[in-house]
Amino acid sequence: MASGRLMNDEVAASSLGPVTRFGLITGVPWGYLAIIGESSFRRVPSKNMKKYLAEFVGTFWLVLGGCGSAVIAAGFPDVGIGLLGVALAFGLTVMTMAYAIGHISGCHLNPAVSVGLFAAGRFPASDLLPYIASQVLGGLAGAGVLYLIATGKPGFELGGFASNGYESLSPGKYSLMSAFVTEVVMTLMFLVIILGATDKRAPQGLAPVAIGLGLTLIHLISIPVTDTSVNPARSLGVAVFAGGGYLSQVWLFWVAPIVGAILGAIVYRAIGGKDAR
Repeated sequence: MASGRLMNDEVAASSLGPVTRFGLITGVPWGYLAIIGESSFRRVPSKNMKKYLAEFVGTFWLVLGGCGSAVIAAGFPDVGIGLLGVALAFGLTVMTMAYAIGHISGCHLNPAVSVGLFAAGRFPASDLLPYIASQVLGGLAGAGVLYLIATGKPGFELGGFASNGYESLSPGKYSLMSAFVTEVVMTLMFLVIILGATDKRAPQGLAPVAIGLGLTLIHLISIPVTDTSVNPARSLGVAVFAGGGYLSQVWLFWVAPIVGAILGAIVYRAIGGKDAR
């Protein structure tokens, strides 16, 4: 029953405007939760709900701050922040949230990161799906607020709305294979940075800086190729509003980052040894 509703919502959303589509799509993750066991949310202790809410807020900030810098500030006449500014903005969103909510939820903000941490043995399976649902909802909410802000400018054109893409929808017109390799490798290295910076043997208190700068570097490398995802929740959030080809290509930005995250966990466990925790 729930799966039928999920499919109907997706079909209906594809033919509606962005605001209406946002209202429908935000129901999708909750329909998904019904499939995997929505009742688990009702039974969890309040401290777990705080973790899920923190992931929602953090992912909201990542999409609003990172994608917002691309949509609103990157090309602003005379003083636009450009590619460098957008890359830095994504890094800053993660770094600021790592200090703000890292002690509450771990500050994943990214389904691929949650999967990678699970694969590395650092994250419990019981939290995996609630974290992903919270991240997806936060990404959708961040994209929704960004849409409301951006469309307040006369003559605003939606365009790609900071969405990710390949071939004709790639900023540099890179192929599907190039996009896939880029997202896998960038996410792999992101997980190695995260796992290394948060290893108990690493210098304490500096992990948010290393992770934020790592994400900045990843964006500097890969914005021309895919507009940089390495985060399925970030990709889905804005693609819902961009619609069309961007939404049909969003599958790649779920598959490639998750594959990369799992590979990153394997690589770090190999180089970090038995104490890689």
